[in-house]
Amino acid sequence: MRSFRLLSLLGLLFLFAAASPARAFDVVESTVAGAHAEMKAGRLTARKLVQLHLDRIAAFDQKGPAINCVLALNPEALADADKLDAAFAASGRFTGPLHGIPVLVKDEVDVADMVTTQGTAVFKDYLTPRDAFAVARLRAAGAIILGKTTLSEFAGGDTYGTLFGASRNPYALDRTVGGSSGGSGGALAANFSILAVGEETSSSLRRPAAWGSLAGMRPTPGLISRAGMWDGHPVPTAQMGPMARTVADMALMLDAMVGYDPEDPITALGVRHTPASYADALDKNGLRGARIGVIREPLSPNSEPASDDFKQVDEVFNRALGELRAAGATVIDITIPDLKKLMAQRATDPALTAEALRVYLSRNPNSPFKNQADIDAHPEMPKTFKAKSGWGRRGAETKPPSAEEVLASVRAREQLMINIAQVMADNRLDALAYKAVEHQPPLIEKAYNPPYERTKGVVALNTFLIHASTITVPMGFTRDNLPAGLAFLGLPFSESTLIKLAYAYEQATQHRRPPASTPAL
Repeated sequence: MRSFRLLSLLGLLFLFAAASPARAFDVVESTVAGAHAEMKAGRLTARKLVQLHLDRIAAFDQKGPAINCVLALNPEALADADKLDAAFAASGRFTGPLHGIPVLVKDEVDVADMVTTQGTAVFKDYLTPRDAFAVARLRAAGAIILGKTTLSEFAGGDTYGTLFGASRNPYALDRTVGGSSGGSGGALAANFSILAVGEETSSSLRRPAAWGSLAGMRPTPGLISRAGMWDGHPVPTAQMGPMARTVADMALMLDAMVGYDPEDPITALGVRHTPASYADALDKNGLRGARIGVIREPLSPNSEPASDDFKQVDEVFNRALGELRAAGATVIDITIPDLKKLMAQRATDPALTAEALRVYLSRNPNSPFKNQADIDAHPEMPKTFKAKSGWGRRGAETKPPSAEEVLASVRAREQLMINIAQVMADNRLDALAYKAVEHQPPLIEKAYNPPYERTKGVVALNTFLIHASTITVPMGFTRDNLPAGLAFLGLPFSESTLIKLAYAYEQATQHRRPPASTPAL
């Protein structure tokens, strides 16, 4: 009798489950693999996935917490999703490894038939007719361009601008998201998309990744084309990079973005250095036997080691080093000879900056600007945040570096690269580790208003070196409950090694958690 009743109960439970509606897909913290599994099971479409993210943007970007990280939405996003759904229904196969995955793009990168504003009212009507090369690559992989994200004006500094105001960190709405890829970082942290495109000239990708509890990579120059990006070829420092909530998603995105492009000749360097897939490096045991060199000394010229703000990040960093050891890594304190002395000689070549601007503007046959003088003459220029704050602006420094200073910078960079390579060789190191940012995100009120307090703790080691690879991964939260990031740096084209290390650390620690300000709808 008991067995009969048990079987009857199990039968009723089965019938109830069969009659119940399918579980709704939870878009919060969704991943490429998770979304694709639901699509294959017939429980999710690309249109539904796009709409779920659009609903979150509508609820939280300008309403509710108003994090203000999305500048524009792609009016074709749902139509693009419909085409992908039709293709999948007809063939039973995905169109590519990012089929139906929503991607947000930093608004210094061109998306066809959308405005590229550079975060400033000066460019608010700058309609671009062609995709950037990397955007075209993402589309070819099946991704859907969802929209454009906020950034600092002219892609330099923190995420404030006369066009949109200030973007807010979803983990602390009174603090900045970082810059200049702050909109991409804040939007990803708030689950407005699954992936986002960032860019880094100084620390423009690592900073918002660290302050958004995200994974992000500034790859070695030569892997991702800058064609269709402000401040691209022939400037060597600025590089596009993938941003995601997980290292696995970041690796898949990197796969899609990498490729040779004659329009950006530096990509010829990457042709022989690209693996079949960066996702092949995903190894949860990747820290076992790894040797990590730790840079403990402050790397930012304006860090304040005695401050509580610095100490909070340092505490998280020290815990992270213990977590690396627990995951099987050998962690070694190292000193790079003349590190700060050499980094202090950084200088930007004004001739390369001017040429990069010309190249970017010439890509658009309808551009109202031909050079920096045209931009400077725009009536909105005096109203820009950088003009008001006295921070200067890209391409219009009050005192450009001299030829001697530029040459000294090149020599210092080469010497520092040799010094780092020697330290890594002598200690048999797989990578270097340091704090992605050495301070917590500052208060918007202090940074956006007079006297315009500068962001502290910005680390620009990898971009000074130029030909180096860096990945940032969440390393936990400070006592103020703010995210902090761990950076791994490697020599040129060491992306697979860094992905292996970062993924193993991520899987061992699981530090990422979504912000409370943008919950599930």
